[in-house]
Amino acid sequence: MKVKALKVFVYGTLKPGEVNYNLYCGNQVVEVKKAIAFGQLFALPLGYPAMIPGEGLVQGFLLTFADPAILSVLDELEDYDPYRVAAENEYNRQQIEIYDLTRETLGIAWAYLMTFEQVKHFQGSPIPSGCWSQFRC
Repeated sequence: MKVKALKVFVYGTLKPGEVNYNLYCGNQVVEVKKAIAFGQLFALPLGYPAMIPGEGLVQGFLLTFADPAILSVLDELEDYDPYRVAAENEYNRQQIEIYDLTRETLGIAWAYLMTFEQVKHFQGSPIPSGCWSQFRC
């Protein structure tokens, strides 16, 4: 039986070239595509970003994994537990539509989003460009 590939949209430390990519994704990713999603991006003083639903464009990457077990590893990194009340998670994993750079749909993928209340609690600053990076976009 063939296991279906798992797609995750990343916009922060899990992007290729960022600190957590090699630690968590590097040898498990089977495909990487530059991508965008609708939302609003914030820089958190903690040194990583947060995305909330919104009208703007968030720049990131669509990562495809052969092994869906990666989700439990990413859930731990993002402090997400599906059995906890959503307000107790740092991020909540949701399925959202992802687009290529010409705004053609790439389908649905998992993404880790915060609520606006969480972003306010962490004193997040809006990133109007929709691109968070320690290096480049």
